[in-house]
Amino acid sequence: MKTDLDLYTDYLISSFSQTSSTGLSNLLDKAISHDDVTRFLNQTDNSSKALWKVAKPLIRQIESDDGLLILD
Repeated sequence: MKTDLDLYTDYLISSFSQTSSTGLSNLLDKAISHDDVTRFLNQTDNSSKALWKVAKPLIRQIESDDGLLILD
């Protein structure tokens, strides 16, 4: 079962234009309201530190001496 974070992340990755809580709600045929998405985002720690805590273990699994990862 996908978590709210997985669902929202997949939405952001697969979108080719602007994203919004309403856009995700519409994509899911309103199975999740845009208010639910907004509440989820507001209760989540969206700091750089929180992102690094999630990303670091994944990056460490695939790092190599001859590789480079650039994020913008």
